[in-house]
Amino acid sequence: MVSYFASCACLGDRRKYPSFFRTVPSDAFQARAMARLLRLFGWTWVGVVAGDDDYGKFGIQLLLEELQNSEVCVAFSETIPKVNAATKILRIVDTVRRSTAKVIVTFAIAPDMYALLREAVRQNVTDKQWIATEAWITSSVISSPQNLASLGGTIGFALRKGDIRGLRSFLTRFRPEVLTSDPLQQEFWEMMFGCSLRNDSTPSPSPRPRCTGSESMDDIETLYADVSQLRATYNVYKAVYAIAHAIHDMLSCQPGDGPFEKRGCPDVTNLQPWQILHYLRAVNFTTPVGEATHFDENGNPPASYDIINWHVGAKGTVQFVKVGQFDSADRSHSKFNIDVKRVVWGGDQNKMPVSVCSAPCPPGTRKARQKGKPICCFDCLPCAEGEISNTTGSTECQKCQDRFWSNAARTTCIPKEVEFLSFQETMGIILATLSVSGAALTATVLATFFCFRNTPLVRANNAELSFLLLLSLSLCFLCALAFIGRPAPWSCMLRHTLFGISFVLCISCVLSKTVVVLVAFRASLPGGDIMRYFGPVQQRVGISLCTCIQVLICALWLVLAPPVPSEIQGRSPRIVLECDVGSVAGFACVLGYIGLLAAVCFLLAFLARRLPDNFNEAKFITFSMLIFCAVWIAFVPAYVSSPGKYTVAVEIFAILASSYGLLLCIFAPKCYIILLRPDKNTKKNMMAKQKP
Repeated sequence: MVSYFASCACLGDRRKYPSFFRTVPSDAFQARAMARLLRLFGWTWVGVVAGDDDYGKFGIQLLLEELQNSEVCVAFSETIPKVNAATKILRIVDTVRRSTAKVIVTFAIAPDMYALLREAVRQNVTDKQWIATEAWITSSVISSPQNLASLGGTIGFALRKGDIRGLRSFLTRFRPEVLTSDPLQQEFWEMMFGCSLRNDSTPSPSPRPRCTGSESMDDIETLYADVSQLRATYNVYKAVYAIAHAIHDMLSCQPGDGPFEKRGCPDVTNLQPWQILHYLRAVNFTTPVGEATHFDENGNPPASYDIINWHVGAKGTVQFVKVGQFDSADRSHSKFNIDVKRVVWGGDQNKMPVSVCSAPCPPGTRKARQKGKPICCFDCLPCAEGEISNTTGSTECQKCQDRFWSNAARTTCIPKEVEFLSFQETMGIILATLSVSGAALTATVLATFFCFRNTPLVRANNAELSFLLLLSLSLCFLCALAFIGRPAPWSCMLRHTLFGISFVLCISCVLSKTVVVLVAFRASLPGGDIMRYFGPVQQRVGISLCTCIQVLICALWLVLAPPVPSEIQGRSPRIVLECDVGSVAGFACVLGYIGLLAAVCFLLAFLARRLPDNFNEAKFITFSMLIFCAVWIAFVPAYVSSPGKYTVAVEIFAILASSYGLLLCIFAPKCYIILLRPDKNTKKNMMAKQKP
């Protein structure tokens, strides 16, 4: 059997139908073409309607197989029943109308689709894009003008249209004089031209004029003579020619060159079915329109479909416009092309409809499947910091490489910003200004003391020790500048050693002044001779010894594990440049030694706070050391918890705050008397003692 219209893929089963051939493509190719169409237009959320027969069931099954792993999901799947269909059709159309899927794929014969689409038109379902099979895409009944509101823009696959040479002339060549022997042909002629071929004069209720004999089928346009849409007819033509070629090849067989046993040929007077089947399998010819025709191992021909789009003509009728073509020489190779610019879309839209369960995730996000729903339904989650997606519909976000970070939109990786406390930023400018101002203020106090070095107040406060203390305070203020700017090996070593040594020198001077106050009071008591052990030389030795210990600690630190520049990246958009202390133990020893001296100094000053003294030297030292200790105690948790460059800012703030505390508490009262109350800057006033 050579079929021209049975397209069900089930007929390709050679175990059941070993002698079945066809010139109509198998629905397996049509299912593949439909899947290509859906993927091409990005329709990933579709509804499916099938007929309750082999054509519909096998067709939809093939389509679903083609859609596997293609991210096309089925919103619903309905079957048009053959019996008691009215109620079910109402429910199917209601499902179509309510569904969010804008594209409806059908696999059903024309009568089934007619019943369904008639109800869709009645319910005014106009926002859907219908995808048709060859069974109804060229149906004149379904494509009637009254259905265009709902079905205009329908896209489908039609059997390839062919041209059968001489068919029209064959259909129109008969004349009235040769029709006398065939009543059916006579009736057809009379209906076409509205005349009568009868010779009797019997009157009739609506008499027709006699045919003149000059009528011609070439002069009228009828469906009978219309050969512009030869689709199924073209397959009939190919089926007949396939059998004809098989018979011709069989008759052309030469003994000794045949395909059978002993290279024999078939006996044409006693042909066997299996012999004809052999020649039919080997048929290979080209039609007049250039189409190659042959059969594969399953009896299927090469697939060729015209992609048809329903346009509205000038008179409001449907025009079947070819907008593309699908050709497949075999199962593994196919050609699919469509002219999108010529397509008229369904659903009263002037642009391609969008049929998705979830809109594509834009760059900067990733897809997260919604629980309990098809893979096409998902949420779009923003990429995490440090991750990007630069394509639409990404399923995963990619981490940026080292030294790169995601931009705000999470679409590209950009170089991380290098962060350090700079002289150009506001915080750096403020801290540098405070540092220089502190050094300048200290220099001003030093100049004031130098100018009034011979006055009783300056002499009574050990001018040499005061000058050394002011010099060390200047270094404390200026060492803060070493903490600002891009870290370098030399600056990392300088900032910590200069800080440690200058503060030890400063605290040593304050400690020496405190000891002098205590010793001076003891020496003023009867029998006191202790002052000779704390003269200027002893003070210098004590200060030098305390400072040298810190110098030794810093030297060992720099030799064994010096501070070095380092980068801190982590999960941050910035690369923080800072000075790694190298040895935590070394840094702890530097701070611990400063803390030890400060604690001893504070304790001695606290013990001497009530000693009788007009100038209250011990009390002011107590205040200064209280501020110093409070600042550095608060520094530890603030330093640990501050991120990035703010760690350095906290350290600078502690340096400046403690330095200003020492400068103002110890020297501000003295400068007040020197500059504003010179009447108190007398020897008599300095020698006077307050009562305890």
